[in-house]
Amino acid sequence: MPAPIQQPSQLFTAMATTLRNAAGLDVQVGAHPEFTTPGDKAWVLIDIERNGPGERAADGRIAHVLTLSLQVVPALSASAFAACDLIAALKNLATDNRWGLPGDQCDRPSNLDGVPSLLVRDGQSHKAWTLSFIQTLYLGPTLLDDPLGTPKFARTWEVSDIDDPDQYTSLEA
Repeated sequence: MPAPIQQPSQLFTAMATTLRNAAGLDVQVGAHPEFTTPGDKAWVLIDIERNGPGERAADGRIAHVLTLSLQVVPALSASAFAACDLIAALKNLATDNRWGLPGDQCDRPSNLDGVPSLLVRDGQSHKAWTLSFIQTLYLGPTLLDDPLGTPKFARTWEVSDIDDPDQYTSLEA
C-alpha cells in the first residue's frame, strides 16, 4: 500500500512521475516556471489552480478539492493537431488515475475538460491545449485515530471522577 500523503504537493510529484514514466508520451514534465521554450519534445505543465472545500472522508480526514490543469505545449516540429492529440492521450491517462497515491486519500479525477489555450511567455505566445480537472485529496489525521493513544471510555455511574483519565478503561476491539 502506498505511504499516506500529508500535503497537496505530493499529488503534483505523483502526477509528474506518472507522466514521465507513461509509455508512449515522451514528454518533458514540470511547472510553469520550468518551461523556457518549445523544443524537441512536447511540454506538459502541471498547475494546482485551486484548493477548495469538500465533504470530509468517511474516516474524518479533511477534503481538499483541487482544481488541476495540464497544459501541453507541442514540440517545435509538431503538427498543428499534436497538442490536441496529446491532450486526448492525457485525458485517457488521467481518467480514473490516482497517480499511485492511496485510494482512501485520493479520489479519481472528475470533470475532465480539454480546451485550446495560449501560453504567453516573455512576450511570445505559444499555441497550447489545457486539460483541466478536479481531484479530491483527504489529508490529515483520521478521526478514528486517537492522537493520545488507545481510545478509552468511562461510565459516569462507575467512576468517582469523570475528569480523571486514570479511571477510564480501554475500548475493546
